[in-house]
Amino acid sequence: MKIKYYGHSAFEITSNAGQKILIDPFLEGNPLSSVRADSVKADFIILSHAHSDHLGDTIRIAKRNDAIVIAIAELAAYLAGKGLKTHGMQTGGSHIFPFGKVKFTLALHGSNTPDGHYAGPAAGVLLWVDDSCIYHCGDTGLFGDMKLIGEMNSVDYMLVPIGDNFTMGPEDAIKAVEFVSPKIIIPIHYNTWPLIQVDAEAFSEKVKALGKECILLKPGEEIP
Repeated sequence: MKIKYYGHSAFEITSNAGQKILIDPFLEGNPLSSVRADSVKADFIILSHAHSDHLGDTIRIAKRNDAIVIAIAELAAYLAGKGLKTHGMQTGGSHIFPFGKVKFTLALHGSNTPDGHYAGPAAGVLLWVDDSCIYHCGDTGLFGDMKLIGEMNSVDYMLVPIGDNFTMGPEDAIKAVEFVSPKIIIPIHYNTWPLIQVDAEAFSEKVKALGKECILLKPGEEIP
């Protein structure tokens, strides 16, 4: 499995079998990403919620690739109305797809489409691909049930927002890391605009002080 970062909260996951899964593909209006929506491939797109910096270029990418969009049911219905193939789910529910399993988790945030339609609750995403579990927290504040997520799932990669103002800031994100206890932490949703500018290096040092590995991915970088 490979994980590629496109800046902000956008990722491309490639399974060992070559299936490509995009998460929150905000590319064209993303000042941190030089990747164009017309250049990426996707078999599936997973959305944490409907805000423009997460829904992003989903419609264009999904139509061009004939991709299936996996999202909270209300958002999936909205996108189905735009002619997309969708699979609707709800918080706490899981489903097996050809690439692996998806489960939506709680996230403390709002969700409406850029044109003002209610899009159900915001969510985090647990994603199992090959032998790895990825927890993309989505946009969220800190909440105590993150500890349950960590207790019930062996999380390999935690993609955690640190930008503050709209999501957790670095201090709350450190507590979230303590709750979940993942193997590897990748900070997201920061430095895209001045309002969410934070010191990611300082966050990384605090993570390392917990005995955890923190990877600061630059847009376009890929692991492993």
